Amino acid sequence: MPPPIHQMRLTGRLGSGADEWSCPLCGRRIALRRPPHPELIVLDPGDENAVHIGVLEPGDPAAEEAAARYGVGPVQHIPRPPARPGEPTPQPDAEDRRWLAEIGIDWDGDAAA
Repeated sequence: MPPPIHQMRLTGRLGSGADEWSCPLCGRRIALRRPPHPELIVLDPGDENAVHIGVLEPGDPAAEEAAARYGVGPVQHIPRPPARPGEPTPQPDAEDRRWLAEIGIDWDGDAAA
C-alpha cells in the first residue's frame, strides 16, 4: 500500500525570513529558506510515513510571492517520491539530473545535466 500524500500549505513567514509550511492533516510544520542559502528545518514532524507536497493556491498573493521566490508554479512535477526512512535514497537518472539543473541544483558537485 503506498504512503498517504498530504498537502502542505504556506502559512506564513518566520522572523528568520524562512517560509513556514504546515500540513492540516497531521500537523507537520517546516521552515523553508530560499536560495542562495536554502535550508529546510522540520519544526513538527507530524506523520513521518506520509509523503508531503507543497501546494500553492492560485490567486493567493502570499503563494504567488513564494512561487516567484522559489521559481515554481502552482503545480510542480515531482520525478519520484522521496526515500522512506531506512530505505536507500534513489540516485537521480539523466531525466532527474536535467530537472535538478533546471531548478539550479548541482548534484554532488558534478554538472547536473
